[in-house]
Amino acid sequence: MTERSLWVRRTAGVLVALFAAVLMVLGGAGSAAAHAALVSTDPAQNSVVPSAPSAVTLTFSEGVTLSADSVRVLDPAGRQVDAGDSGRADGKGDTARVSLRGGLADGTYTVAWRAVSDDSHPVSGAFTFSIGAPSATVVPADSNQGVKTDGLISFLYDTGRVAAYVAFALLVGAVAFVLVCWPAGAAVKQVQQLLVTGWLGLLVATVVLLLLRGSYERGSKIAQAADPALAHVSLDGRIYTALAVRLLLLVLSGVYLALLVGQAGQPGEEPLSRPARSKLGLTGALLAVALAATWVGTDHSAVGIQVWLSLPTAVLHLLAMAAWLGGLATLLTGLRQGVEAASVERYSKVALGSVTVLALTGVYQSWRGVGSWSALTSTDYGRLLLIKVGCVAVMLGAAWFSRRWVARLWTDPVSDGAAARSGLRRSVLVEAGVAAVVLVVTTMLTSAPPGRVAQAVAALPPSSAAPAAPGRAVELRLSYDTGGRTANAKGAATVGVAPPAVGNNTVRLALDGPDGQPVEVAEVELTFTLPARDVGPLTVALQAEGTGRWAGTVQLPLAGEWVASLTVRTSDIDQATSVQKLTIGS
Repeated sequence: MTERSLWVRRTAGVLVALFAAVLMVLGGAGSAAAHAALVSTDPAQNSVVPSAPSAVTLTFSEGVTLSADSVRVLDPAGRQVDAGDSGRADGKGDTARVSLRGGLADGTYTVAWRAVSDDSHPVSGAFTFSIGAPSATVVPADSNQGVKTDGLISFLYDTGRVAAYVAFALLVGAVAFVLVCWPAGAAVKQVQQLLVTGWLGLLVATVVLLLLRGSYERGSKIAQAADPALAHVSLDGRIYTALAVRLLLLVLSGVYLALLVGQAGQPGEEPLSRPARSKLGLTGALLAVALAATWVGTDHSAVGIQVWLSLPTAVLHLLAMAAWLGGLATLLTGLRQGVEAASVERYSKVALGSVTVLALTGVYQSWRGVGSWSALTSTDYGRLLLIKVGCVAVMLGAAWFSRRWVARLWTDPVSDGAAARSGLRRSVLVEAGVAAVVLVVTTMLTSAPPGRVAQAVAALPPSSAAPAAPGRAVELRLSYDTGGRTANAKGAATVGVAPPAVGNNTVRLALDGPDGQPVEVAEVELTFTLPARDVGPLTVALQAEGTGRWAGTVQLPLAGEWVASLTVRTSDIDQATSVQKLTIGS
């Protein structure tokens, strides 16, 4: 097999790894939960109040952005009874309040809400309360006032976010490699193509995110993103501002790249003088910092504790990531184009410095996001963080081998040069492949609620609920993947709902293993959603009643075809979600 064919196979392997990493995002996108969690409501969830309140108030774990229709209140017949004036309670940014019309009758009312948290992620949910007593009225199942969520929007938006991270790393890392490590690389056609690919990729990804943002926040259909006349307006202007600024910076970056390439000489010559490199380096650093700021200003770094320290730390983390990972891609190209051993050695030092910065800033950001040791295993954010740390550890192992090959290339470039370059390419390919996974996990981390927030919400006392009405019961039977070492092992879950009618329902959950015996699991969550009315998810507050057995209550306020979603986490890394339809009538 020729050297070229080997190179093609190895490059294909990296692309396969990147594709698999993108699939990880798409597979995990559905579990990306809200960041601004609902912590309390007035009236309380599932409560029965003696008289009609004048307004409904929601309080969140962090600030939210609202629109006029962020909070909708539906009466027992499904008619909207709020005044359409969603706003703040006493001017507090972490609240939402909507006034109610006068003369409301007794019965069960549904509150459906949608907003955008301060870290730019859309959040939504629903809950019920009753006036006087829970109602037994029925809303026709074919009525439809809500908007169905189009999964294609989430697919494209999440893919665009991954592509933006990859392109940013490629663009910034390639420029840094040329200016710091390999000035002659500015004249190499393949390196120039790498620079253009990074710039163009980030430009296209940013435009896609701009077009999809409004529909992504509102959960609307793909057609409403494609047709300007039907497109929803974004709830959160900050993210639009950040993306627009990124586009402007990319225009300036395009001019910058033209200057960088324009000053290049012929391959093999020194294309950039030291003064020119200094000027280009300073300008490039300023552009890179500004581009990084368009991310950190709208994610976890912009909310929570110590924002004054978190923002610059996050910028450093992002830039160090780009210098390391984008530099790897440029090094791979350089190894095929005869990059000098001295340039490889300089990159080795840059990579070491980048890893040091990544470690220091990563430890701080992890402490800030996780909050406690237990959150590392009990929250999605903590588990994703552990996966990222593991991937980085693999990369560091590959980097150690790379440094050994660099030493051999530097000490004996003549007799050992070919073998050293071949070994270096192999270790760098491993680094690049794992780097693709790291970028995907990083994107998933920005979509998961911080462990500190998730644990605080989980510690809240359950809302009081009115007793369920007696009557017949219906059972849903679902299977779930038990995970662990046994391949394709399936457990059985039974969800009993009594009665299957509008109003309060008693819910019982039984979880059995493949052997039919009750099984203990790390975590279980049961929710109900009514897609046709854009209501939900309504989370059932389950109380343990022994091994593999739980009970709780849920108020299903509207008739229609609900979807029960059961998530079972059997270990720190094994989690499965099963769904089943449930028809609720009178």
